[in-house]
Amino acid sequence: MTTPTTPSNQPTQQLSTFSAIAIIVGIVIGAGIFKTPSMVAGVTGDAGWLIVAWVLGGVISLAGALCYAELATTYPHAGGDYHFLARAFGKPASFLYAWAKATVINTGSIALLAFVFGDYMSKVVNLGPHSTALWAVGVVVAMTLINLIGLHAASWVQTCLTMIEVTGLVCVAIAGFVLSGDAPASPALFSSSPSLGMFGLAMVFVLLTYGGWNEAAYISAEVRGGKRAIVPVIVISIMILTLIYVLFNIAVLAGLGLSGLAGSKAVAADLMGKAFGPWGEKLLGVFVAVSALTSINATMIVGARTNYALGRDWPALRFMGNWHAKSWVNQIMRPPRLR
Repeated sequence: MTTPTTPSNQPTQQLSTFSAIAIIVGIVIGAGIFKTPSMVAGVTGDAGWLIVAWVLGGVISLAGALCYAELATTYPHAGGDYHFLARAFGKPASFLYAWAKATVINTGSIALLAFVFGDYMSKVVNLGPHSTALWAVGVVVAMTLINLIGLHAASWVQTCLTMIEVTGLVCVAIAGFVLSGDAPASPALFSSSPSLGMFGLAMVFVLLTYGGWNEAAYISAEVRGGKRAIVPVIVISIMILTLIYVLFNIAVLAGLGLSGLAGSKAVAADLMGKAFGPWGEKLLGVFVAVSALTSINATMIVGARTNYALGRDWPALRFMGNWHAKSWVNQIMRPPRLR
């Protein structure tokens, strides 16, 4: 009796639940969380409504994530959104989305994040007049090589980077609670209410910061455990993100006060600088750079799967539809078979 095998040119279930969660959390938590709390505080004008906005953002994201979980369990496919659009509206409509994602959305995101990484790393280690560009090019090349090695390498790097990223947010939160006694007093919770339009604007900033969880659909065919595993992966990821974001906002609110938070242009830098001095600001630069790096790696992981699905469906793009189940390094280093 022979054991059935999965063809080597198709996705295989080799991604652990922990790695899948790290990919989703890593792609969502970007540099935005270091900027949007001050914007949301300025728009809402009340500490209570500020926290409500972030909790509500988590609830809305969870509702959307559950819809995606149903799609991903019913139609697990490396194409993710592209595959769903193809089934719903046909291949021509899905082609436009996938082509935009391959040529503009993913590439533009990677370039932007690379320059964010370069800006912050240049404050830590300056490489000269073109330091930002040199850091940006270097990190794109490095992340590309890691993803060429294989999914195991990319997911391991993603897990490590996500842990560093979350540690950075915890450090900022600690700084906020350390400075809570020095912060100006904030008005009582829910002492004022923003207009419906202003609260809606606050929710736009919040939901943009939560954005990216839908990328889970692209790895739905590769998570160990199959259909049963993808739902816990998505739900746990959203719960972790909501917890981190709410605690982070409570901490910066405690450390700066509502007026200080609303008026700050660099919330985390202000907190780290006050709590830990100049070294704290440099450490924050590393954490923000790691956040950008985490998002770059996750974008490469999920973006390649859109290209794969596109190449499988369109003969003219067949060169994009090759799937190498074994790592690039193993294929090069594998010794010749003896006959």
